[in-house]
Amino acid sequence: MDAALATVRFIHVGAGIIALFVAPGAMLTVKGGRAHRRCGKVYFWMMAVVALNAVILAVRQPNVFLLLLAVFSFYQALAGYRVLFRKRPGAGERATVLDWGAALLTLLASAAMIVLGIVRPGPLWERVGAVAVVFGLLGVVLAGSAIWKFVRPPEDRNAWWFDHMAGMLGSYIATVSAFSVVNFTFLPPVVRWLWPTAVGVPVIVLWIRYYRLRFQRTARPASAAI
Repeated sequence: MDAALATVRFIHVGAGIIALFVAPGAMLTVKGGRAHRRCGKVYFWMMAVVALNAVILAVRQPNVFLLLLAVFSFYQALAGYRVLFRKRPGAGERATVLDWGAALLTLLASAAMIVLGIVRPGPLWERVGAVAVVFGLLGVVLAGSAIWKFVRPPEDRNAWWFDHMAGMLGSYIATVSAFSVVNFTFLPPVVRWLWPTAVGVPVIVLWIRYYRLRFQRTARPASAAI
């Protein structure tokens, strides 16, 4: 490995470690507070660095799976961040070219992962075929759902909150997955890749449901007062 590539890998790993440990700061602090926003921004930009360096590594090595995975992983953080700029679609805060382009690119990359994971054209795909199919299906659902919401913005005024949570927490699952793949060598390869998703997705669903119920309880007294 040449010095330039080693530097890229070092930056990639370093940014990933920072993202891994700063994300809980955003999760556990008051939502909307200064600490939450600061931790969230650091996390987002570290994920951007991780994705950029992953693309460079994937092109240099080359590694199509890593390239597609970088698109899928970063899109979740990007979508979770960008939705903060579309809190009020009725007031003109609608999807931009960046939002559309990222969603369409992720849709294509995810579809490619599904196809390559099924066809398995080489030794690498033989090892990660099941992982590619799972991540590809998730990516298609996430990007497709985002595109649908661009066309028909949800009426729920708290929809941005749920999408922000889903995007950021989903990208954190990808970060934990990367850590698991590298360090949890005592597990079978497919388990190393997929256990964070198996654990994290239900947690996201339950957490979002908790906030839905909480917002509904908060809204009822206001409605009664009217």
